[in-house]
Amino acid sequence: MMLRRLVLTLIALAITVPNAVRADEPLIADLDDHLVAITAGFTGTEILVFGSIEGGGEVVVIVHGPNEDVVVRRKDRVAGIWMNQEAVTFEAVPAFYHVATTARDGLDLPASAMRRHQIGVQNLRFRPMQEDLLPETEDAFGAALIRRKIAVGHYTENAGLVERRGGRLFRASILIPTNVPVGTYTIETLLVRDGEVVGAQTTPLFVNKEGFGAQVYRAAHLYPAYYGIAAVLIAALAGFLANWAFRKI
Repeated sequence: MMLRRLVLTLIALAITVPNAVRADEPLIADLDDHLVAITAGFTGTEILVFGSIEGGGEVVVIVHGPNEDVVVRRKDRVAGIWMNQEAVTFEAVPAFYHVATTARDGLDLPASAMRRHQIGVQNLRFRPMQEDLLPETEDAFGAALIRRKIAVGHYTENAGLVERRGGRLFRASILIPTNVPVGTYTIETLLVRDGEVVGAQTTPLFVNKEGFGAQVYRAAHLYPAYYGIAAVLIAALAGFLANWAFRKI
C-alpha cells in the first residue's frame, strides 16, 4: 500500500511539477505522512521524504527536534566510589537528529554553511547555559552528549542515503526508532549546487502518543501529584493481591 502510494505520488510529481519548478523553485519536497502515532505496540517506523529538483545538484535531508535542555554529568572516583561531580547543562539540544544526502564524497559547502544548516552532528548548534565555561570543557561535555545520543539511537553519526530516481526525482527513508521522543520535528530539504544552497524547503513532522498510553502520558504531565499517588496505590494493591494469591496456594 505504501509503495503504491509512493509510486502514484512520484508520477504526479513528474507530470505536474516540472513547469512550476522551472518557473519558481528548484526544489520541491514532501513526506508520505506528517504524523507518527505512538501506540502501545509501536515498534518504530519509517518516514519517506521524496521530491523533485531542477537543474542538478546534491540533495540533503536533515531531521531534527524537538529541542530540549540536557544535563551532562562527569563521574569521578571519590574514596573508591564513582560519584557525579562536574555538570554542564546544554540548551536547544535536538532530541532527535538524522541527516542523509546524495553526496557520497562529501558536500561542496563552506564550513559556515554546514554550521548554519546543522549538517553533521559536529555542526549542531546547541549551547551551554553556563556563560563562564572554558572552551575545552564545553567541547568535552558536548562530545559526551553526542556520544550518548548516538548510543541510544537518537542521533546518527554517519549520513544516510538519499536515492536518485532518474535525473530529477529523489527519495530518502528516515527510521523513527521505538524510543523516539514525542513532539514536533523539522525536516529540512536542501539543494546544493556550485558550493552554495540554491533551494530549501522545511516540512513539519508530528510525533504523538495515541490510545490509552497517550491518556496516561497526558495525565502524568498534567497532574503529576495525582499520578504519583495513583501509581503508589496501584503498586500496593498489586502487591497485596499477589501476597493473598500465594497464601492461598
